[in-house]
Amino acid sequence: MPQLNPSPWFAILVFSWIIFLTLVVPKVLNHIFPNDPTAQSTQTPKTDSWSWPW
Repeated sequence: MPQLNPSPWFAILVFSWIIFLTLVVPKVLNHIFPNDPTAQSTQTPKTDSWSWPW
């Protein structure tokens, strides 16, 4: 059964991952996000309780 012989399939797997890591990943990581996230303040806003008229 040729499926059990790992020599050609392992080489294909390794070469495909090398191509993926050297070509695709840097292209994805070079994208610039238009809106940089801003840090939120740690202070909680002061909220007043509502006085309902009924």
